[in-house]
Amino acid sequence: MELTEQLKTFIEDGQDWERKATTVKGVSIIRLPKTKNRSASLAIDINPINEHGAPMKKKGIMIMNSAELAAFRATFNNEKVDNLVKALEDVLPERKVASSPAKRDVLQI
Repeated sequence: MELTEQLKTFIEDGQDWERKATTVKGVSIIRLPKTKNRSASLAIDINPINEHGAPMKKKGIMIMNSAELAAFRATFNNEKVDNLVKALEDVLPERKVASSPAKRDVLQI
């Protein structure tokens, strides 16, 4: 089944807030519920996984269109953000993460 067909089926038949994994590690699709102002929709959730296969953050970054993706890319590629991260690493103690990966249905991209 083609990717667009799979996404159409997911938006029509999926449950509110259901998450579908993709073949790209750390990237999933979330079905957002219908609201007063819009019908149900889909968003890309980006939450990289650690060396144990668990998500790095409790919540990832949700992206719904190419403009949002471009804005995040520009921010992540900003040299000042790199400098800020290095300064944070110098100030904050190292964090330990322990979690086990969950097995899910995977959406082929």
